[in-house]
Amino acid sequence: MAATVAVAAGGAETGGGGPHTHNPLARKLHKILETRLDSDKDMLEALKALSVFFTENSLRTRRNLRGDIERRSLFINEEFVRVFKEVKEDLESVHEDVQAMSACCQDMTSRLKLAKDQTQDLITKTTKLQSENQRLEIRSEVVDAFLSKFQLNADELNILRGPREGPLTENFFKALGKVKLIHNDVKVLLRTNQQTAGLEIMEQMALLQETSYEKLYRWAQAECRTLTQETCDISPAQTRAMEALQDRPILYNYTLDEFGTARRSAVVRGFIDALTRGGPGGTPRPIEMHSHDPLRYVGDMLAWLHQAAASEKEHLEALLKLVTLQGVEENIQQIVGHVTEGVCRPLKVRIEQVIVAEPGAVLLYKLSNLLKFYHHTICGIVGNCAATLLTTIEEMHVLSKKMFFNSLGIHASKLMDKVELPPPDLGPTSALTHTLSLLREVLSSHDSSVVPMDARQADFVQVLSCIMDPLLQLCTVSASNLDTADMATYMVNSLHLMKTTLALFEFTDKRLEMLQFQIEAHLDTLINEQASFVLTRAGLSYIYNNVQQHKPEQGPLSILANMDGGSLKAAMVQFDRYLSSPDSLLMPQLNFILSGTLKEKIFKRSTELVCGAYSDIHTAVLNPTNDYKEPTAILQRSPQQVQTLLS
Repeated sequence: MAATVAVAAGGAETGGGGPHTHNPLARKLHKILETRLDSDKDMLEALKALSVFFTENSLRTRRNLRGDIERRSLFINEEFVRVFKEVKEDLESVHEDVQAMSACCQDMTSRLKLAKDQTQDLITKTTKLQSENQRLEIRSEVVDAFLSKFQLNADELNILRGPREGPLTENFFKALGKVKLIHNDVKVLLRTNQQTAGLEIMEQMALLQETSYEKLYRWAQAECRTLTQETCDISPAQTRAMEALQDRPILYNYTLDEFGTARRSAVVRGFIDALTRGGPGGTPRPIEMHSHDPLRYVGDMLAWLHQAAASEKEHLEALLKLVTLQGVEENIQQIVGHVTEGVCRPLKVRIEQVIVAEPGAVLLYKLSNLLKFYHHTICGIVGNCAATLLTTIEEMHVLSKKMFFNSLGIHASKLMDKVELPPPDLGPTSALTHTLSLLREVLSSHDSSVVPMDARQADFVQVLSCIMDPLLQLCTVSASNLDTADMATYMVNSLHLMKTTLALFEFTDKRLEMLQFQIEAHLDTLINEQASFVLTRAGLSYIYNNVQQHKPEQGPLSILANMDGGSLKAAMVQFDRYLSSPDSLLMPQLNFILSGTLKEKIFKRSTELVCGAYSDIHTAVLNPTNDYKEPTAILQRSPQQVQTLLS
């Protein structure tokens, strides 16, 4: 075919040379050649289909190409007709089925229409019945809600109306709470048109409440009567019972009284057992076994009562922890006071026996502090609820304190009845030493006391007044017959011992100041006596007195008797011996001074007085009006040199 096309093209070109537009074959050829197969999709598809069956390119096949194409087109059409015929037959079958279904639906529609016409009345009645049923269901729900809110079920009624002797469970309190709630809520009905129902329900609930509270009270009363052991456990049911009974104040108070009575009996019996039998198995030992030791005896009793009072308050707090009434704390105070009141009498009798036996001032003071401490401690834990117990302890404290000061007063009276004379060494007397030892023991126990600071300070002032004032009076009376130096020495030693004793304790500042003032006064006496002693022994006493008493109108000092230059030189020789050994001229009394510091102070200040006296003499001798010849030969040392030698 390509060859044919080529031949035809060549023939056209070699033709008579006419234009291409006048040769049809040439035009076709040019059209074919100008065609772009890559952009003609239809041509490509046709050629692709032709390539399926046109496999041999020969003359015969080219000549038969049209026939082959037509035959193939005929085959394809016949095949399409055959297949489409099958589709047509299937569609006809479906159409017949649809026609049958349509007929069936029409039949059913007719039958349903007929049935609807026949059952219209029944449907109307059914609708009415359904509406009525719905309305009745709503009313039933309302009635059930009303009964649930304003009535008790059978189980709850049986619990509330059960026998009184049985135990109370949580369900009882729930039922009682529901009765209380219904009784409060039913008041709403009284404000509506349902007043009759409201009154009936209120009356019914009131009867149930009375029955329930009576049963609850009997049970609580019986439970409280069983709490007679030394230790008791408050059950949750008892706590709930008191919470419920608070709505009935009379029953609530009766139950508390029953509890208080039972616990009072238990506390009294426990206290007596602790005194006489001791703990379980004998441990701890009976408190009465320590009656020979008053401090431990009283301390053990008070410690037991302190623990008992705190425990009883805890029991009451556990019992009333759910109660919301005003004045619960007052109830607790009253009951604790009632419970602890029973032990006051045996406690008071025993402590009085100890105090009246007069165990001694120190022990009485320790007992007083012990009672004050436990009064403060018990009051701090239970407040004023144990009023009777606190009153008893306070009375015993006052009694022991009174006996203590009586003992001190008797001791002071004995001191003044028989005044002891100072010993030869001018030290403190045995009575003074013994009394200060007593004071030291009292103050030591006072310092170790756990009584509050303000109370301790007040006691301290009173104790010091009872002991120190008689001691000072005793020392004054005892030294009244001594000469000046001996009296001063004795008083300095005695006052110094008092001061060193008081200096160890608190709250003694004022007393120490007073003692120091008195010591200073007696030290001044000793200083003056020592200076006078030195001036006399050194030969300057007469000279110094004349210098001090001399007046200008008397004339020159040198004309006085024994005041001439020779007498002064002789005195200065004696004074020089003193300057060479100042310690040689000491009063005998200074050797009895107990305090080395005070002794040193006396020596130093007396030396200063001696230096001052020499300075006055030196000034008078050097004064020209006194008419001393060669005064520097008489007094060869200046006051500064004398002071240096003596220091």
